Amino acid sequence: MYWGTSRWSAMEIMEAYSVARQFNLIPPVCEQAEYHLFQREKVETQLPELYHKIGVGSMTWSPLACGLITGKYADTIPEKIQSFLQRISLAKRESSWCLRSEGVSSVLLGVSNCDQLIENLGSIQVRFYVD
Repeated sequence: MYWGTSRWSAMEIMEAYSVARQFNLIPPVCEQAEYHLFQREKVETQLPELYHKIGVGSMTWSPLACGLITGKYADTIPEKIQSFLQRISLAKRESSWCLRSEGVSSVLLGVSNCDQLIENLGSIQVRFYVD
């Protein structure tokens, strides 16, 4: 029996952890947070302290920025952003990039068909080497 939070601030998670410990209850074990190339602050700057202090991990969602990174909305995206996305964005790379983050325990994928699922699952085969 474990539980987690969704879209809570680091302060709210720490408060829930403290109250749970005070009353001998099960504390939260994960935070569900949006995490992708354009939404990085919470997972990379706000939550790392919790990873180390109390062991809370992240279960992230939207590694493809709700389809923005896939080119799904190419007709409505400014050309400058499109060229940037073309250089970096394969679904495999983006999902793998999310997985490599220290506190990320899992990545939730949203797919519309089996081909998309297979492509996204390929991300576990992609490795990023960080100096």
